[in-house]
Amino acid sequence: MKYFYLSLFLLTALSSGSRAQEESQIHRGRLIWSDEFDGHGLPDPARWGYETGFVRNQEAQYYTKARRKNVRIKKGYLVVTGRKERMKNPDYDPVSKDWRKNREYAEYTSASITTQNRFAMQYGRIEVRAKVPDGRGTWPAIWMLGTDIPQLGWPKCGELDIMEFLGRDSLKVYGTCHWADTFTGKHSSQGKNISVQPPPSADFHVYAIDWSPDTIRFYYDDRMYFTFDINRAGSGVDNSFRKPFYLILNLALGGWGGKIDDAALPQKFLIDYVRVYDER
Repeated sequence: MKYFYLSLFLLTALSSGSRAQEESQIHRGRLIWSDEFDGHGLPDPARWGYETGFVRNQEAQYYTKARRKNVRIKKGYLVVTGRKERMKNPDYDPVSKDWRKNREYAEYTSASITTQNRFAMQYGRIEVRAKVPDGRGTWPAIWMLGTDIPQLGWPKCGELDIMEFLGRDSLKVYGTCHWADTFTGKHSSQGKNISVQPPPSADFHVYAIDWSPDTIRFYYDDRMYFTFDINRAGSGVDNSFRKPFYLILNLALGGWGGKIDDAALPQKFLIDYVRVYDER
């Protein structure tokens, strides 16, 4: 029996050492931008704008603008709510082949807020403390796009997925980088997921990246689970990940999130804070 406890002690010590090593790799510079979501009402318009309508991936939700049923600040949290409700699509065109326009009604609503044209970062650390929903079909995300997306489009602008969570896959968190291949121009990506217990939806967790000119490290709380070598996306200054990015917080329904469980709606994506630090 003593060998069992000795083995347990050694495993614990090794685990503690590994955790200490992971923590030692966390570098916070000077806080340069944040939102603690104090007060009440809608998000600060000086910090956040909105994506509106049917936006991407043929997802089910219609993103509304400044609608408190879908986004508001309450008790120190940003609350993004996905709902089952019918809403007229103002862009409806019965003869259009564009999926964004040929749906007369949305059957679901949600919100996506963004710092585009308000704040962008290039290198440093970003931390978001959040609690994800747990219903099937939900797809909350904390992610970033290159500020030159209006000129270059996607994927040339680059995409950083700090956190994606799928209600249908409730024990995993995903971190991914997307870019355009230097030679072909086609979409490339690399990422990893981390399996955790208890489920991420059970409590608040800190989702973060450390971004330098050479690497991007992805964290779930203090656990680094993925390191991306930026040179994979090209060695020159045109590399997508050596340019500024802006932030997006959204709750999608359907799409990669899978079949929606209507009985589980509404679902809430809670964000406690967003903090951005410059490179140390």
